[in-house]
Amino acid sequence: MKSAIENTCIHCGADCGKNPVIWDNKPFCCNGCKTVYQLLNENKLYKYYQLEDSPGIKVETTEFGNKYAFLDNIEVKEKLISFTEGNISKVNLFIPVIHCASCIWLLENLSKLNHGIRYSFVNFTKKEVDITFDEAVISLRQLVELLSSIHYIPDLSQSLKDKTDDKQSYKKLLYKIGVAGFVFINVMTYSLPAYFNGRPLDDKLQSVLSILSYLLVIPVVLYSGSDYYISAFKNIIKKNISIDLPIAIGIIVLFLVTTWEIFFTGAAGYCDSLSGLIFFLLLGKWFQSKTYEALSFERNYKSYFPIAVTKINKQIEESILLEKIKVDDELIIRSKELIPADSVLVEGEGQIDYSFVTGESNPVVKRTGEFIYAGGRQMGGIIKIRVKKDVNQSHLTQLWNQDKSYEKPIDSLKTLSDKIGQRFTAIIIVIAIAGFAFWFWKSDTHKAIFVFTSVLIIACPCALALSIPFTFGNTMRIFGRAGLYIKNTSVIEKMSHITAIVFDKTGTLTRPNETHTEYSGTPLSAEETDAVFSLAKQSTHPLSNTIASFLQNSVYYSPEHFVEMAGRGIFGKVSNLEIRMGSEEFVCNQPSEKENRTSVVFISVNDTVKGHFTISNLYREGFEKVIETLKDKFKLYLVSGDNDAEAQNLKGHFAENNLFFNQKPLDKAEFIKSLQEKGEKVLMTGDGLNDAGALMQADVALTVADKAYHFSPASDAVLEAGEFARLARFIGFTKTSLNIVKISFVISFFYNVIGISIALTGKLSPVIAAILMPISSVSVVGFATFATRLAGKLKL
Repeated sequence: MKSAIENTCIHCGADCGKNPVIWDNKPFCCNGCKTVYQLLNENKLYKYYQLEDSPGIKVETTEFGNKYAFLDNIEVKEKLISFTEGNISKVNLFIPVIHCASCIWLLENLSKLNHGIRYSFVNFTKKEVDITFDEAVISLRQLVELLSSIHYIPDLSQSLKDKTDDKQSYKKLLYKIGVAGFVFINVMTYSLPAYFNGRPLDDKLQSVLSILSYLLVIPVVLYSGSDYYISAFKNIIKKNISIDLPIAIGIIVLFLVTTWEIFFTGAAGYCDSLSGLIFFLLLGKWFQSKTYEALSFERNYKSYFPIAVTKINKQIEESILLEKIKVDDELIIRSKELIPADSVLVEGEGQIDYSFVTGESNPVVKRTGEFIYAGGRQMGGIIKIRVKKDVNQSHLTQLWNQDKSYEKPIDSLKTLSDKIGQRFTAIIIVIAIAGFAFWFWKSDTHKAIFVFTSVLIIACPCALALSIPFTFGNTMRIFGRAGLYIKNTSVIEKMSHITAIVFDKTGTLTRPNETHTEYSGTPLSAEETDAVFSLAKQSTHPLSNTIASFLQNSVYYSPEHFVEMAGRGIFGKVSNLEIRMGSEEFVCNQPSEKENRTSVVFISVNDTVKGHFTISNLYREGFEKVIETLKDKFKLYLVSGDNDAEAQNLKGHFAENNLFFNQKPLDKAEFIKSLQEKGEKVLMTGDGLNDAGALMQADVALTVADKAYHFSPASDAVLEAGEFARLARFIGFTKTSLNIVKISFVISFFYNVIGISIALTGKLSPVIAAILMPISSVSVVGFATFATRLAGKLKL
């Protein structure tokens, strides 16, 4: 006779019954599960079954026929597809069955099931997946059929709706609170005589009121409390214990005992406690959702990037913040700058890199009048665009967070809280059963039931789980208002662990717009000067900006072509003149033979070296104070692609062995890697251009933004240039935030210990427990909010 384990479906964990479907000596409950297993097995996606035990969902069928034929309709496709360029399209699908690590892993490896899928990214909390695919290989209909065949069936009705559906679930919660509140008030009214008399009423009247209360409480249990049962049941099926399980058990036990007492013993039961319990639980849930909404609104819709763009206003260029952009504004986009909003190309040739949106790095050529999606990056020269849709700041935030060019370690604190949360519920159930057994043994059944229910209700890991998002979320908001923009909350913990800081020099420690510039060599003709100015204007590099500013009275001509080579220079053709600008090695094809004491940019015209610009740097305000403050707490290094012109000036601030010049982009990344191999946690500050590789390698990547900012997805944080002097205080504040989280953990721990201890004595009713449970969450949220705001006022 086979054991239950041997007869469990390999894919979904269900009982296979008497006649299991067998394939490769493995049991399956149905042909659907077998088909999915075969598909994953053929594509060597074995890890799906290693991350979770029986992670799959029971599959009823994999035959679709014309079920998804409507997805071939162009109008339907346009509503679902958020981006399309050539054959490459992007779609966001709501998949409600996403539930575990295996789901995420499989959905982010869809490219192994079909090579037409280029990229997929899962938003676990929203149960959404962003998929970039090649329509020449797989159509939208085939993509949905593929997902359905592995039983990740998209809810297309949700995907087609506007993102306002949260209001529907919010309304349902309010309806449930309304029902529970109405019943609670009425049941308490029926119970008042007994409360005031201190003893039950006459048998007949008590029986009538008890039955009436019972009838009223049924919809509260079945409707208002339904979310707790559903959540607990789904998690049990997946062999997971959630916080909703003890609450569901407490409600069910109270209801069953109430049923027994009213109909079989003539007692009053616990209708008042039951309705009050559910009412206050839902009220706490509503409060938490409102608090989350307030936090996410500011995070998603207020400007978290100090990105300014260049707007054409009556033929005059001016820098404006993203939030000021309006439809029909004309903007100037330079090389490697981000397209901030859906637009139409007005002037110039677009070479748009959509890798930030789709993961595809090949630039797409755009002509005048063609449409350009937000999130693309111009890789050629200057272009002029006309805005067609308002800027969606939350869309840019999403793009920033989904960038996976370099995976960094997960924060340990959140991992710790997740582990505690997973074990918490199981421990609480054991304690509740022990408390029930003790009082039952003492022959006090009434108290045993109260103890069992109260322990299950009052114990709350939510306070523990809320400590990190609210503390770090508030820190993120405080930083944003002070000029430091954080990619996500996990960056704050990483910053608090930093042991070494690596600085770039040009554009990071120096002020790009405040320099002394001179030209030496063969005088440039007016035509050559205009050509150099026009080419320099294409780039966002600090040295290019300095030269363009120095030659600002020149006439601008649109280059015929333009190329920027990171760490070396730029070249292009303007008015039939081939211009090359950059390092001596890049322009002259030979290394520097003399020691330079300033930044030098060489110029060649039609392969003839003309001369060079010498640029002396001015350091940012507060530079000395920042370095002096940081050097006592961190190991400081300067790694620059520039020459050692400023070495003497910097030796007083950095150890001589910690100054590195003439470093190529790859050298910077390798240097940071060598520090990490020695156990250092590295913060890299750079300009986001030549430093992209180093920024991605670092544990925390910080870019300093001057006015029109070249947005780099490699950065974890962006610091407004005017706030550079506060860098040390920002880093110090992350440690304060970490301490606030730890204090919140302690508050949560003591709340649970004290609450459970009182509940075990039998002196705490389930109604009071239900009131105290959300109060614990509120207290932690309140402490985190108050403490971070107070610390922000005192330390920033």
